[in-house]
Formats: sequence, C-alpha cells, structure tokens
Amino acid sequence: MSPRNLFRLFATAEVITWAGLIAALILRATGVTDGAVRIAGGLHGFVFLAYCVTTVFVWVNQRWRAGVGVTGLLLAVIPFATYPFERWLDKRSMLAGPWRLAPGGDAPQGFVEHVQAWILRRPILSIVLIAALVAIVFVVLLWLGPPVPRG
Repeated sequence: MSPRNLFRLFATAEVITWAGLIAALILRATGVTDGAVRIAGGLHGFVFLAYCVTTVFVWVNQRWRAGVGVTGLLLAVIPFATYPFERWLDKRSMLAGPWRLAPGGDAPQGFVEHVQAWILRRPILSIVLIAALVAIVFVVLLWLGPPVPRG
C-alpha cells in the first residue's frame, strides 16, 4: 500500500466515523437512543488515533514541512476536515511516490526515520505492534472516560 492509499484510507475513515458520531449524538439529543454514542464514539476514537499515527508516518515519509504535518493532525478534530486535506495534499503531489525507507530505498537519517525504516522492513510485526499500541491507548482513554462529562 502506497503512502497515498494509506493516508486516503484513514482520512476517509475519519470522515465516515465523524458522520456516525454526529448521527449518534443527534439520536441521543432527540431521545431515540442513548447507546449509539458509546459505539460510534468508540469507533471514531479508534479511527482518530489510527489517523494520527498514519499522518505522522506519511509526514515523515513525504518530508512535509512541520506546518503541513501539524495541520493534518489538528484537522482530525474538525468534523469532515481530513478528506479535503487529503485532496489538497494529493493535488499538490504531496502524497506521491513509494515508501522512501522501504528495503532498497533511502538510508534512514535520524531516530524517526530509523523507526520508520524498521517498520517498513517488518510490515507484519509492525502492523501487529502498532495496532496493539493504538488499542492500548484507546483502552486507556476509554478507562479515563469521555472528554466532556455528560450532563
């Protein structure tokens, strides 16, 4: 999977889960159901974390300026903003190309690139470890409770 396809996947998933969360909040506000927020919120939270990890990973690979990467992260908290951001990046060819640090590619420079090169050279193990890390963060956040107390 290319950097472009990976980023597009998670930017789109972020939009879809925002829609689900907003729909669930409307259902709760109208008294239709209360349980949908927990499901939609949990799913959105997981995809939010995965989008943030993906953004940083693609940011390093594509050598985006700091402002571009930080913007990508900040836009995750604005409903439906990740998809237009992905389209903006794609139009400017900022998602083009393969994984630079994959086997046979560029030599890693610095700690972050060494981590990314390690991940790209061990994709199955890396997917398992990253998914586990995202799941652990997700569970800790669930344990801490919602960001805004329901009242």
